[in-house]
Amino acid sequence: MKLPHIPAAVIFDMDGLIFDTEALYQQAFLAASSAGRHNLPITLIQSTIGVPWLKSRLLILEQMGPDFPVDQYGEAVTNHFTLLATTQLRLKPGVIELLDVLDQFKLPRCIATSSSHSTVQSHLSAHGLTSRFDAVIAHGDYAASKPSPDPFLIAAKRLGVNPALCLALEDSFNGVRSASAAGMMTFMVPDLLNPTPEIYSLCTGVLSDLKAVREVILVALTADTAK
Repeated sequence: MKLPHIPAAVIFDMDGLIFDTEALYQQAFLAASSAGRHNLPITLIQSTIGVPWLKSRLLILEQMGPDFPVDQYGEAVTNHFTLLATTQLRLKPGVIELLDVLDQFKLPRCIATSSSHSTVQSHLSAHGLTSRFDAVIAHGDYAASKPSPDPFLIAAKRLGVNPALCLALEDSFNGVRSASAAGMMTFMVPDLLNPTPEIYSLCTGVLSDLKAVREVILVALTADTAK
């Protein structure tokens, strides 16, 4: 697989891409549902993947009814996730290797996520990655969340790079839609969701993990340096 052109910056999603957290969130949703005897359908829980809490909250109310104790449930989800993350917060394969290549070629990089700044900093600190990103765009930094292009457009602006010259890395459908709408080259690295025909049409490519992303970027940058 080849990139259409050499990226001037790389924009990372976080959950499900850098950290193996989407599976933990799904466990937390299930645990909170079971503990509260709420019996949320698994399809509803899966629909929250890559979706910020405010939108997930609306999805839950739409399906479970206006009397569902959604805020109490959300607090329980957060508590379960925090407990899981203390012992099970793992990096996705290839993160360090990819960052090493970006360092080698001095390519700027940013995180664009629906999570809060405090969550991002907690996760990055836990794995010693705080200094390895030039900027973080998180909840509160943009007017509209993914699938709106806002998070990625603001990330590109923060780095001072034209969005069309950025490579976005995403694992969720809404993330791919967001990056594509921002006009970025977009690689999907599937986590819990397999790409649909719509998602394939929006992607520059679909790669198995960040090790594969590293190889594609390394080949492109090495060829460009050799010119």
